[in-house]
Amino acid sequence: MSGEDRQSQLAREHKERQAQRAEQAGKAKRNTFIGAGVAVAVVAVGAVAVTAFTGGDDPKPAAASSPAPSTAAPQATPTIPAAPGKVTCSYRKDTSGAPAKKVGMPPSKPDLKLKTMTVTTNQGDIVIDLMTQQAPCAVNSLAFLAKKNFYDDTKCHRLATPENSGVSLLQCGDPQAKADGKNPTDGQGSSGYVFNDENLGMPYAKGVVALAQPADASNQNGSQFWFSLGEESAQLDTAYTPFGTVSKGMDILEKISKGGWITNPDDITGDGGSTAPKIPVIIKDVKVS
Repeated sequence: MSGEDRQSQLAREHKERQAQRAEQAGKAKRNTFIGAGVAVAVVAVGAVAVTAFTGGDDPKPAAASSPAPSTAAPQATPTIPAAPGKVTCSYRKDTSGAPAKKVGMPPSKPDLKLKTMTVTTNQGDIVIDLMTQQAPCAVNSLAFLAKKNFYDDTKCHRLATPENSGVSLLQCGDPQAKADGKNPTDGQGSSGYVFNDENLGMPYAKGVVALAQPADASNQNGSQFWFSLGEESAQLDTAYTPFGTVSKGMDILEKISKGGWITNPDDITGDGGSTAPKIPVIIKDVKVS
């Protein structure tokens, strides 16, 4: 399929989702999603975070289109502490056709001693206390991408608020996002690989940080992640992998949230990049230690 054909297909699917949203407008806020847009080629059905991750269609806060998981998707990893020397992570090629910045695959053996992820932005540092024992493969992926400078000079492309999505979150991690309210494909970018869910069942209270993936998908995690900015996000279905909590920089995130958003009327993926923060958030560096 050519690039123009793909754009036409996405635009057509977006119009169909708009019609569906009109019918579903009366549904509860907890049905909003956070899809990440990393599996935009997966067949869509009636359905996070993110998007946002992923990056949204109003019926679920999303960061992109509303594709659903393929049938016979692998089950999520149980939420139990990891035993040293017994954890093996599996990463597989993202075959969705989504645009990717490929830097290779993470190692299969995670470092279970990692404790902190520091996201240095143009607005200041945000420090995350990691849940390495509960989400070892997620942390392993983030550490790998950080070492490869994957996140350097990327823009957080989606700000969801109670007013525009029914939840409160900031989504980042799309290496190609422009976050300018004009780029129609914000929220689609990925690392070129996906991996399974972990640590499911934890509510997304303010300060929780989780991976984003397509709406109602499972085991399609990639590079995108989101910060819960308010208790509204706790109403989301616990279908997104939480991997840490903010220990420093919540004031920065609150300032960004209060700054408002830019609506992107030309977003073709759903809600993937349709509400970029007015206060630009540029990731300068990520360190995991």
